[in-house]
Amino acid sequence: MKASSTTSRNYLKDISKNMALVKKKILPITGLEIGGIPASILVCGDPARATKTASQMQNAELLSEHREYRVYRGLYDGLPVAVCSHGVGAAGAAIAFEELIAAGARRLIRIGTCGGLQPHVRDGQLVIATAAVNTTGYGRQVAPAGYPALADWKLVQALMLAAGAGGPAHTAGIVLTTDHFYGGVETFETPHYPTMAAANVLAVEMECAALFVVGSLRGVQTAAILAVDGNVLEEGESMEAYDPHRLIVQGAVEAEIEIALKALVMVSDE
Repeated sequence: MKASSTTSRNYLKDISKNMALVKKKILPITGLEIGGIPASILVCGDPARATKTASQMQNAELLSEHREYRVYRGLYDGLPVAVCSHGVGAAGAAIAFEELIAAGARRLIRIGTCGGLQPHVRDGQLVIATAAVNTTGYGRQVAPAGYPALADWKLVQALMLAAGAGGPAHTAGIVLTTDHFYGGVETFETPHYPTMAAANVLAVEMECAALFVVGSLRGVQTAAILAVDGNVLEEGESMEAYDPHRLIVQGAVEAEIEIALKALVMVSDE
């Protein structure tokens, strides 16, 4: 009888907690409150990069931390901004993008890393993605075949202007978004890097296509700026070769954070 009574009380507590969350309109995966974030957002894979980005904001506060999703809100040059980590891969990242939009986001810029697919795309440089070749399973399930994954041209232009002629080496163009990081057995669906390079694709990464597709589906602005942390045509993808923690890469990450924040201010001032 006592055990049954305890179970009933716990059940009622859970019901009460869930009702409170519904009343506050808390989103289920990120824990964000609808209306609780600003319109201008940076997104990144690594939660530590979200913390690094928050250090560039004024009055930064941690809003939410669930699973791989760490969210801060603050000010940059007077503009309310937020940053959210989304983890690795399109499907999990898309959950963050969807809930950020539901919570109030209207423009999202990804600050990530990528592997070069062209000889001139080298460590420490920046790639501003204008579009993504979408080879993800996520992309095939949420949009019709052939649906384009395009960045918003105003955000791309703002990133180019913020990067500036005197800033770090940067280039703009198409990137490849794929689901795999370490290679397996090659199949007919495996992106062939030399073919992508011949088609003038600049770099490979894992989330841009999801961001751009979600942006188009939901009617919000999206873009991405990526720090190059290796060249997959030369080095392949292996645990032995890959090292994203080198100083040249960290310098590029710091540069892209500043550029993306400045781009958000530019667009908000229009």
